[in-house]
Amino acid sequence: MIPAAPLPMQPVPFTPPGWQQLWRDAVRDPRELLTLLGLEDQVPDLSVDAAAQFPLRVPRGFVARMRHGDPGDPLLRQVLPLDAEMRPMPGFSLDAVGDGAAKAGDGVIRKYNGRALLVTTGSCAINCRYCFRRHFPYAEETAAAGGWQGAIDLIRADASLHEVILSGGDPWSLATHKLAELTDALATVPHVRRLRIHTRLPVVLPQRVDEALLAWLDALPWPVTVVLHANHANEFDGQVDAALGHLRATGAHLLNQAVLLRGVNDSVDALADLSERGMAAGVLPYYLHQLDRVQGAAHFEVDDDRARALHAGLAKRLSGYLVPRLVREVAGDPGKRPL
Repeated sequence: MIPAAPLPMQPVPFTPPGWQQLWRDAVRDPRELLTLLGLEDQVPDLSVDAAAQFPLRVPRGFVARMRHGDPGDPLLRQVLPLDAEMRPMPGFSLDAVGDGAAKAGDGVIRKYNGRALLVTTGSCAINCRYCFRRHFPYAEETAAAGGWQGAIDLIRADASLHEVILSGGDPWSLATHKLAELTDALATVPHVRRLRIHTRLPVVLPQRVDEALLAWLDALPWPVTVVLHANHANEFDGQVDAALGHLRATGAHLLNQAVLLRGVNDSVDALADLSERGMAAGVLPYYLHQLDRVQGAAHFEVDDDRARALHAGLAKRLSGYLVPRLVREVAGDPGKRPL
């Protein structure tokens, strides 16, 4: 008997990993990060102690945008723990922007008239070394505690609150069904008119912008502003562009806020490139923040005179709508303070 010919092998379709898997696969070992970039033994001030105090976390897609063999790469500088973080500096504190004094309870921070900020989570896809909340007591102060009820009750009790800001950590580190629980509860508060979302995830992990997130965003009952955080033009790539295009298609307004950082974007060229590249992706420049003086970040500081000179140079080069406002957050002020 002639054996039957074997059936042709059917190719197994490739399913790319979801954002949760990419999150779990983030680089957490500073030495591994340097090895991936061909920088073994080229960063003598790498700090194990700084990494223990504030762990390294960076998605591999963000690592892929770093320049191989360049210890001064502007993306690498934002995430690499260095000895300088462990040196106490006068004027730098654990709570640089007065979050502690502005806590209203249940993860709600009240600083500005008409607005309430919800600390939705302490999780981020990336740990930026200059983060002003790197010492924040997230275990004690998140709005998710109690199924959002305490936070919703605080907002409901104050009819002057018209805008809710989702912050963290990064609110989009929450599962989409958890975000829906929160916004369903907020939708029962009649005086809430606007929603603002502060997130770095579409830049550092663009796969987070998936169908479920877009469907949730598209169904929200308020005008939505998504405030992104990119500090350098090299943070954008084709995947980020695509994610931002999907966000815009829901009707969300996209803004970018950057932090002025020594060795990252402290030149007119770098700032101009950031504004131009962001605008090409449909993101309007919003704020350029002077560094919040949080303990561990002093090596990123640019002095005010230099900051003003850079901003003036930027204004000479670009159209006005491409020039972000140069500001500082001062504890107790009723809004960001222009420089």
